[in-house]
Amino acid sequence: MHEITKALIKAFASLLHPRMLLLMLWPVIIALVLWLGLAFAFWSQAATWLQLQFEQSAAIGWAVTVWPLSLIATHLAWILLALLFVPLVLVTAVLIISMFAMPAMVTHVAARAYPQLARRQGGTVAGSVWNGVAALAWLALLLVLSLPLWFLPLLWPVLPVVLFGYLNQRVFRYDALAEHATGWEMQTLFQRHRRELFLLGVALALVGLVPLLGFFAPVYGGLAFIHYCLARLAQLRDEPVATQ
Repeated sequence: MHEITKALIKAFASLLHPRMLLLMLWPVIIALVLWLGLAFAFWSQAATWLQLQFEQSAAIGWAVTVWPLSLIATHLAWILLALLFVPLVLVTAVLIISMFAMPAMVTHVAARAYPQLARRQGGTVAGSVWNGVAALAWLALLLVLSLPLWFLPLLWPVLPVVLFGYLNQRVFRYDALAEHATGWEMQTLFQRHRRELFLLGVALALVGLVPLLGFFAPVYGGLAFIHYCLARLAQLRDEPVATQ
């Protein structure tokens, strides 16, 4: 937990640099423009299709007969699409940062905080793309598997945090280490610090829930994972015996 706290504090300090402040804007703007365009083009069709599916559901059919549930049920598709909009923007921003911004962020952090850490180039661009695709696929699978749990109101605040926590750690951990760690070092760190990586992802998911501030959480998250992972890599290399 101490390393997680240190990473979050150091990430905030790194975020105040002008180069990082600029990075806070363009990935979120691109993601926002993309989803606003898709919403403008397909919102009505998507809402109509969803509402039709809901009306064929026995649970929704019962809710329509009960006030005030009837008011919610008749607009459930629009409510659901509105609730999905912000998470979709944030997921897209995370993937954009992972593929296009993380190398510059790693270079920035490493030059200032870890200048003696050797670059062993264990990751590749193809590896980063595949990691992002795999993270999305696992996120979609976890979302489907967790669908029954969304009917339990007490879990509504928990499920998005857990899912975004998973996405954050799965996407950012690879890119944070790709330039400096070997393949063996990456796998060792992922296995050894799996719990802390997930907890760091959850902490950043909670930051993402803060209104307005949440739109800038992806860059902050990337910086936090860079600080955490490079610090753990330095510790690994300082161990008395570290063989591949």
